[in-house]
Amino acid sequence: MDNKRIISIGFVILFFVSGINVIAAQGKSSGKRPNFILILTDDQGYGDLSINGNPTIKTPNIDRLALEGQKWTNFYVAANVCTPSRAGLITGRLPIRSGMQGTKQARVLFPKSKGGLPESEVTIAELLKQKGYHTAMIGKWHLGSLPQYLPLNNGFDYYYGLPYSNDMDKVDSVPYLKAITEPRNEYFQVPLYRNKDIIEKPANQNTLTQRYTAEAVRYITDHKKEPFFIYFAHSMPHVPLFPNPRFAGKSARGIYGDIIEEIDWSVGEILKALKQNAIDDNTYIVFISDNGPWKLFRELGGSTGPLYGAKGNSYEGGVRVPAIIWSKKNVFAGQVTEIGSSLDILPTFAKLAGVDLPADRVYDGYDLSSVLSGSSNKSPRDEMYYYHADTLVAVRKGVYKLLLYGNSEVGYPDALKKLDKPVLYNLNEDISERYDISDKHPRTVQQLIALLEQHSKTITRVEDQLLK
Repeated sequence: MDNKRIISIGFVILFFVSGINVIAAQGKSSGKRPNFILILTDDQGYGDLSINGNPTIKTPNIDRLALEGQKWTNFYVAANVCTPSRAGLITGRLPIRSGMQGTKQARVLFPKSKGGLPESEVTIAELLKQKGYHTAMIGKWHLGSLPQYLPLNNGFDYYYGLPYSNDMDKVDSVPYLKAITEPRNEYFQVPLYRNKDIIEKPANQNTLTQRYTAEAVRYITDHKKEPFFIYFAHSMPHVPLFPNPRFAGKSARGIYGDIIEEIDWSVGEILKALKQNAIDDNTYIVFISDNGPWKLFRELGGSTGPLYGAKGNSYEGGVRVPAIIWSKKNVFAGQVTEIGSSLDILPTFAKLAGVDLPADRVYDGYDLSSVLSGSSNKSPRDEMYYYHADTLVAVRKGVYKLLLYGNSEVGYPDALKKLDKPVLYNLNEDISERYDISDKHPRTVQQLIALLEQHSKTITRVEDQLLK
C-alpha cells in the first residue's frame, strides 16, 4: 500500500473518530439547549483578518475562533449592501421574498423610510423563543426604524443599539465627504436606543463597540442559566470610523485597523464571559460580515484579499465574507471549503435548538449542522443566487459562477450594467474572477442559465419595503 493511500485512510479515520467525539459531546450537553451568539460586522472585507492573511491587522481572538472552530472560505451573504443582507440573515430567506431587496432608487433603508421587515416574516429570535430562549439584539439593526419594525417587535426581549447606519442622520451643514473623512460625533444625529427609548442622541460613536460589548457580557451573565440568543451587530467598520481612545493609533493598518482590532478585543471579552460563566461548552458563536468593504473610501475601507469587487456589487468581493463558526466542544475544527451562506444560519440554529421551521413559506437556507458536527464533510448547499437589489445578476453552482451583469470594482453606489454576453468563472481555479471561460464551457453556461430561470419561477413579488 503506497504512502498516499495510507495518509488518505488515516485522514478518513481521524475525521470519523473526531466526528463521533463531537456528536458525543453534543449528547452530554443535550440537557440544556445551546446558546447562540451571532456576531455581524459592518462592511468588513474578506481580507481583514490575520487568519485570512492580512499582514498588518492583528486579530488573535477571532483567529482563535477559527483555529478552534471552522473557518468557511466560500461563505456568502444574501445581498451586497446592508438592509437586504440583514433581512436575509435574520429570516433565512432571500430578501426579494420579503420585499426587503430594494431597487436602484433605494438600496437600503434610511431614517425617513416608512417601510421595514414585514410582520409576516419570522426571525431567528421568534423561532428560538418557541423553545424558551431569551433573545437580545445589540448593535446596528437597519431593518426599519419606525416602532413596529424595531427589534422588540421582531422577537427580541432586549435591544441596545442604533436603528440604522452610523453615517445617517447627518447634519445638513457639513458635506458628506467631510463628515466621513474628518468625522465628529456631532455631525451625525444617530440615536442610541435601549429597548423603546432613545438614551443618547447623537450617539458617542467612539465608545459604541466598548458599550455594545459590555451589554453583551452583562446579558450573558444574567442569562447563563437559561438558553439565550444574542444578535451582536457591530456598527463599524462602516464609515465614519470612530476609534476608541484605547485603540486609536495602535494598528499598523491605521484607523481602519484600530476599529478591527477593537472588534477583536470584543470577541475576546465574549469568550472570557462564556468561560467565567461556565457555558463555553454549550455555546455557538458565528462571526461574519454583512457584505464586502466599501472601497469607495480607499484606506478608510477594507480589503477583499484575493477577491475582486466590493460592497455594492456581486463580484466575490461584494458578497463572499469572512465566516467562522465556533463551539468549544460541538464543532469539528478545520477549514471548510464547501459553500455556505448567511441564509443557512436560521435553519441551522433551528435544528440545533430543536425548532421546526414554518411550513407556509419558502426558505432559501440549508441546515449546516451535520458539517459543524463533523458527521458530514459535504455542505447541503451547492448553489448561490446573487441579487443586486431586485435584479438577479449571477448564480454559482459548484465551482462555476455565471455572471450576467457587472459594475465597477469599487462597487456601491455604481450603476449596474448588463453584459453583452454572460461570463463564466471557475472559482476554485480563478478566485479573482479574471478569466472568462464561457467559450470553453458552453454547456455549463446553458445549464446555469436554465438554473436561473428555474429559480426565478419560485419568486413571488411582494410590496417593496424600501420604496415606501
